[in-house]
Amino acid sequence: MYPTLFSTPGVKAFAEEIDSERQAQLAKFGDQKHPDGTGIAPEQTKLANNARAMCQQVFAEGRGDWAHVLFEEVREALAESDPAKLRAELIQVAAVCAAWIYDIDRRPAA
Repeated sequence: MYPTLFSTPGVKAFAEEIDSERQAQLAKFGDQKHPDGTGIAPEQTKLANNARAMCQQVFAEGRGDWAHVLFEEVREALAESDPAKLRAELIQVAAVCAAWIYDIDRRPAA
């Protein structure tokens, strides 16, 4: 009856869980408004570049993992001062989280 909103495997469940968590946050804290706190120090750009280089190196060595990927994306977001670019970086952070969660969900039960 309705078109499928999400076509990437695992994203529907991820989005529903995010929505549920956001409802809990709204109930507990209300609608929050805070400054971004990003891109305010030149060190943030250096840290983002270091995280990117480290991620590339560990994957080239065959040692890369989800933590490296997420750390790089978070560092890039923290270095960004332009709101549109910050938003794009945060979308990348969310997409990596979705991919990581989907990977966890597909693993055999321990």
